[in-house]
Amino acid sequence: MKISNRSSCFLTLLLITGTSDVAQQNRQLEEDDPPATHNMLVVGEKTVFLSHLPMFDDLNEEKTDYTSMHRYQVILEARFIRNRKDVTNIYSKDRESNAGIKIYTLQPARFVLAKLFTPTPGAPALRSFPATIFRDHLERNGETIKGLEDVVIKVNKVVHAREFDPSEKKLSQLEYLLFGKGDELFLAHLISRPPDFDQIIAVKTVGRQFTDEELGKGVRVLLPERSNTAAQRIKENEQAKAHFQVANAAQVLDLPVEAGTEYYFEEGELAMPAVFSQTAEEKKSGF
Repeated sequence: MKISNRSSCFLTLLLITGTSDVAQQNRQLEEDDPPATHNMLVVGEKTVFLSHLPMFDDLNEEKTDYTSMHRYQVILEARFIRNRKDVTNIYSKDRESNAGIKIYTLQPARFVLAKLFTPTPGAPALRSFPATIFRDHLERNGETIKGLEDVVIKVNKVVHAREFDPSEKKLSQLEYLLFGKGDELFLAHLISRPPDFDQIIAVKTVGRQFTDEELGKGVRVLLPERSNTAAQRIKENEQAKAHFQVANAAQVLDLPVEAGTEYYFEEGELAMPAVFSQTAEEKKSGF
């Protein structure tokens, strides 16, 4: 499923604000992504969130698109179903029992990722897919979790989705998307163009609690004193000044943000071409 570059940024805003129905009906979509295995990070204990592990790969001959089938940043709110029963609690209990393990991952059966958020006109969006859940990184030392083999991933909500566009400028300042529910909040680094990095880190906001409704609309977080580099990213146990803006809201809130556990950091695979050995920053951070 292919989104035109002209509409990809607009789609991001529409997905966050929940006003995409008319635009989706009018958009003519073209099938050109074959099914693929789209591995995802799993975070959250009270509520499960999935973050697709993206890549740029290369550019097509026209230099208008990245060639990777993983050229999307996608965050989902989801739950796990097995034999028609909700088994999300198996994951929550396993994470609670293995507090020293930061990374949990998910390996789905092959499917077209964009079908989660760009339905063919007149057809519903994909809202479920089969997968297996792993403790730790499935491409490294990951172990399947008993009871979470061959589960059905039920997508409650598309939190964020966008296709990378080679014509976009790289973000100059460090910028994140705030997502989560209640007091369980995370920052996802907004990926723009290579070389870049993927990061998910738990945070607390100081002096302002964001409602689930605001989080559902989308909250962008800018760290104006930091450049958009992996070395300058917010790290565990740091406090930083940040600008918060809820989608469609005029007011920008200046608030401190306190970082907790860094659940994921990847730099090499967001280079072009991708680097699969550890970068210096990844070694320093233990990823």
